[in-house]
Amino acid sequence: MTAVIRLKYSGIIKKVPCEMALTFGRDKNNDVVLNDPHVSRNHAIIRCVGQGDYYFIDSGSSNGSYINKKRIAAPRLLRNGDCISIGRAQILFTQDVKVARHVDTLSLQDTLISDTPEIKQITILVADIRGFTSLSERVNIRTLTKLMNSWFHQVSNAIFNNGGVVDKFIGDCVFACWESEVDQKKTVIQALTAAYHINRVTQELNQTYSEIPEAVRIGVGINTGAASLGIGQDNTALGDAVNVAFRLESATKALGTDVIMSETAYRHLPDEFMRDRKQHVKVKGKRDTVRIVCLNFDEAEEILKSIRAQEQSSSLEGVSGLKIS
Repeated sequence: MTAVIRLKYSGIIKKVPCEMALTFGRDKNNDVVLNDPHVSRNHAIIRCVGQGDYYFIDSGSSNGSYINKKRIAAPRLLRNGDCISIGRAQILFTQDVKVARHVDTLSLQDTLISDTPEIKQITILVADIRGFTSLSERVNIRTLTKLMNSWFHQVSNAIFNNGGVVDKFIGDCVFACWESEVDQKKTVIQALTAAYHINRVTQELNQTYSEIPEAVRIGVGINTGAASLGIGQDNTALGDAVNVAFRLESATKALGTDVIMSETAYRHLPDEFMRDRKQHVKVKGKRDTVRIVCLNFDEAEEILKSIRAQEQSSSLEGVSGLKIS
C-alpha cells in the first residue's frame, strides 16, 4: 500500500511519499526539514513496519507531536486521513488501499484460495518494559513520553539493524519477526543480538533520564515456529509460535530472568552454553510444558561473543585453505 503525506507549512503545501522511513526535524539531515523553534532537531519519524503499516514515532521531542489533536505517548499506527501536528506544521497522512475484487465475480473455491494465509517459519522476539504501570504513575508525563518514544525509536533501529521487522508496538511492548525459512540459526542469533542491543538502549536511557525513581528493565521472549503472516488489517503474524513467544516474555518476571528462549530457538546456539540451563515451564494455553533456557544479558553477551569468535575462526580457516594457482 502506497502512503503519502501532505505537508502544510509556512504557506507552502507539498506532497512527500513515505518510504521505509521519513524523518522530521530542524536538523538539515532530516527528510522533512522544519525551520521552527517549536520543533526539535530530530523530532519524529514515520517508519514502515511489517507489510505496509506506517507508525508515527516521536523521537523524544521537547514539545511533543500530535495526531488528531491528541499528544502521542507511544508509537501510533497511522490510518488513512490522520492529521499530524509538529510545531506549526500540519501533516495529512493518506494511504491507498488496494481495491479488492468483488466476491461475486469469483467462484467460492477461488475466494477460499485467495484468502488462504501465508504460513512460514519465523523467529519471534517479544520485548516488554517491566513495571510500566507503576512507572507511569510515578514519572512526569512529559518525561515518560520522551523516554518511551526514544526507547521505541532506538528499539526499532536495533531490530532493523539485525535483519528483523517490527510487526507492531503494543503499549510498552515490541513484537518483531525474522523469516527463517532459509536459515533458522542465523535468525535466532540475530534475534538474540537484537535483544542484547535493546537492553543496551534501555540502560543508556536510564543514564539519560536520571530523574526516574528506579531503573527501567526489560524482559524478552524468543521462539521459532510456524505462523500465518499478513493477517487482518494490521498485517500481523498469528499462530501458536507467536503466542508462545509472548508467554515466554511474561514468564521472565516469574522466573527472575532477562531472556527466555524456547527449545526451537536455543537448539541453534552452542550446546556448551545451553547444557546446564535447560528446564521446563508451563505456559498458559499449552497442555504440555515448554522446554526453555533462561539467560541474563551478561550470559547472552558471552554467547554472542563466542559465536562471533567461531565465525571468525572458520573464516580464517577458509582463507588459509585457499590454493592460488
